[in-house]
Amino acid sequence: MNAPYDGDRGQGTGGAGYSGGPPVPPGPEQQPPPDPYLQSAYDYDPYRAQDLSAQDPVNEALYDRAAHPPPPPGTYQQPQPLYQQPPAAPYAPDPRIWAQTPPPEPSGPSRHLPYGDNAATTQFVGVDDLVTQASADRDEPDAFAHLFRDQEGPAAVPAPAPPEPAPAPPKSGGRASGLLKSSAVMAAGTLVSRLTGFVRSLVITAALGAALLGDSFTIPYTLPTMIYILTVGGGLNSVFVPQLVRSMKEDKDGGEAYANRLLTLVMVALGLIVAVAVFAAPWLIRLMSSTIADEPAANSVAVTFARYCLPTIFFMGVHVVMGQILNARGKFGAMMWTPVLNNIVMIFTFGLFIWVYGTSHESQMGVDTIPPDGVRLLGVGTLLGLVVQALAMIPYLREAGFRFRPRFDWKGHGLGKTVKLAKWTVLFVFANQAGVLVVTQLATSAGKASGTDGAGFLAYSNAQLIWGMPQAIITVSVMAALLPRISRAAHDNDPGAVRDDISQGLRNSAVAIVPVAFAFLALGVPMCTLLYASTGPEAARSMGFILMAFGLGLIPYSVQYVVLRGFYAYEDTRTPFYNTVIVALVNAAASALCYVVLPARWAVVGMAASYGLAYAVGVGIAWRRLRNRLGGDLDGAHVVRTYARLCLAALPATVVAGAAGFGLLNVLGDGALGSLVALVCGGALLLGVFFVAAKRLRIEEINGMVGMVRGRLGR
Repeated sequence: MNAPYDGDRGQGTGGAGYSGGPPVPPGPEQQPPPDPYLQSAYDYDPYRAQDLSAQDPVNEALYDRAAHPPPPPGTYQQPQPLYQQPPAAPYAPDPRIWAQTPPPEPSGPSRHLPYGDNAATTQFVGVDDLVTQASADRDEPDAFAHLFRDQEGPAAVPAPAPPEPAPAPPKSGGRASGLLKSSAVMAAGTLVSRLTGFVRSLVITAALGAALLGDSFTIPYTLPTMIYILTVGGGLNSVFVPQLVRSMKEDKDGGEAYANRLLTLVMVALGLIVAVAVFAAPWLIRLMSSTIADEPAANSVAVTFARYCLPTIFFMGVHVVMGQILNARGKFGAMMWTPVLNNIVMIFTFGLFIWVYGTSHESQMGVDTIPPDGVRLLGVGTLLGLVVQALAMIPYLREAGFRFRPRFDWKGHGLGKTVKLAKWTVLFVFANQAGVLVVTQLATSAGKASGTDGAGFLAYSNAQLIWGMPQAIITVSVMAALLPRISRAAHDNDPGAVRDDISQGLRNSAVAIVPVAFAFLALGVPMCTLLYASTGPEAARSMGFILMAFGLGLIPYSVQYVVLRGFYAYEDTRTPFYNTVIVALVNAAASALCYVVLPARWAVVGMAASYGLAYAVGVGIAWRRLRNRLGGDLDGAHVVRTYARLCLAALPATVVAGAAGFGLLNVLGDGALGSLVALVCGGALLLGVFFVAAKRLRIEEINGMVGMVRGRLGR
C-alpha cells in the first residue's frame, strides 16, 4: 500500500520537511540551496543606476544634494538601449581563413574520418575539424547573452578590443619641410658659390684693374654666357624641367631615355656653336663693344681672351643639363655646389698672375703692356674652371642612378615639342640680351669718355654681381625647389596649388629681399670701398654709387623671376617673351637717355637705376597676365600687403643706417678700416630698426621666421 504523502508535514519556518522522525537540525553541509522565488523584490533593481526617479524613497529623502550635486547639463550619459545587436567586427571576414581547403587525407579509414568515409570522395567543409576538437574544453560564448546585457548596467558592456596600432610611419616633415630642406641645401650651395664668386671678382679686379684692361677681359668672359643663353640656355633652364618631370612620371623607364636623348642633342648643338663662335670671335667683340674693337691693343687682348673663353659654352651647357636631370629627380644640391670648383680654379689662376706680375695698382699694367704669357695663363685657367665644374657632376648622376648613353633617335620622342616650346624662350633671352648688349656698348663708351676708373663696364658688372647675390641665394633657391611642384600642379590642372606655391615663394623670399635691397641703398658705398679697396678709393667709391642705384631694383627683379615660373609651369613661353621684350626696350631706352643726358661720370649710375625701373614695368604686366591665367586670383592682396609692410619697416632703418655709414666714412676715411666700421655699425642699426618696426607692424612672415629660428635653437 502506498505511503501517504507527508512532504509538507511539520514544515516550519525553516522550510525543513519532516519525514517521520524527530526533526534533525541541518548542519553546515546540509544548508538547502536558496530559493530563487523567495528573493526580496528590492535586492536587485536593474534600472536603479539608470532612472533617478526610481530611487528608494528613504534614500531619496536622506540624499545630500549639496555634497553630491547633479551632473552639469550635457554630461549625462544616455541609457543604453534595452536590446541591441552585438558590435560588428572591426574587420570583414577573411575568406582566406574561413574557406581554407584542408590538405588531402590518406586513403582508407583514419582518425580524421571516424566513420570510415572514403577520403578520396569526402568533401571537406570543416565538419571533421569540429568532430576532432569536440573533446577540447573551450568556453563557448552564450548566443543569447546580448539579450540580458541591459540587466547588467552600462559598465558591464564589453567594449570591442581596440585594433593593434599600425607601425609608425617614418618621421617626415611633409611637404613644407621637404621644400625648406631642399631650399636650405640649395641656398647653402649658392651662398658658398656666390661668396667664392665675390673672391673671384676681387682677384680679377685686383689683377687687371677697373680701367680698359679690366673691360677687355670682362667682355670676353661674359660673351660665352650670352651666347649660351641666346642659343640653348633659356630653354634648358625653363622648358626642360617640366618636360623631364613629365617624362619621369609618364615614361616606363622613368625618363632616362628622354634625358639621354636631350643630353646628346645638347652636346651636338653646343659643339657646333663653339666652332662657329671661336671662328667669329673678332666680330663678336665688335658687336659687344665698338670702343674696344676700335682700339688695336685692346681688341687684340679681347679677341685672345675670347678664343680661350668661348669653348666654355660646351661645358656650361653640359653642366646645366646634368643639373636639370638631377633637379627633376629631387637632387638639388649638386647644381649649386659644383660652381664653387670653377671659382676656386679661377681664384688660383688669377692669384698666380698676381704673384708673378703684381696687382694692377703696383704694375700699372694696361692693354699694351700685358705680356702674352699672362694672357695665356688667364685664358687657360678660365677654360679649366668650367671643365672641372662640368665633370664634377658625373658622380652625382651615378649616385642618382642615371647612366649616360648617347642616343641619336631624336625623332618621335617628344623633343620636337620641347624645341618648339624653347623657341619662344630663345626669343625671350634674345630680347633680354639685346638690352644687355646696349648697356655694354654704352657702359664701355662712358667709361672711356669719363677718364676715371670705376665708371665703365667692369664696375657695372661688379656692382651687379653684389646686387644679384641675394636674389640668387634666396629667390632662385626657393623657386628651384618649387618649380617641379608647380609643374606637377599645372599638369594636374590645379590652378589653386599653382597660386599658393607662387604666393608662398613671393612672400618667403620678400622677408630677406626687401631689407637687403634697402641695405644696398644705404650702405652701397662702404660695401664697395671695403671689397674693392685694391683698385683705389676713386674706383671703389664709383662702384658703390652704382650699387646704390641698383639697390631698390632688386625687389621687382625678384618678383619678376618668381612670376615667370608660373608661365613656364604651364609651358607658356610666349608670354614671358613678350614681357621680356617690354623690359628690354624700357631698359635700353632709359639707359640711352641716361647716356645722353647725364655726365659720363654718372652715366653708368643712371643705367643701373634704369635696370630696376625696367623690371618694375615688367612686373606689372606679367602679374596681370598670370592672374588672368589662374582664373583672376593670384593672392594679390596678401602679397602686396606683405611687401608694403616690409618696405614701411625698411624705410626708417635705411635712413638711420645710411646716416651712420656716411658719417663714419667721413670721420674715419674710406679705407679698409673705415669702410669695415661703417659697414658693421650701419648694418647692425639697419637690422635692429627693421626688426623692431616689423614687429610693430605685425608682419606674419617675420614672426614665422623668428619662431622657426627659436625652435631650431631650442628656445
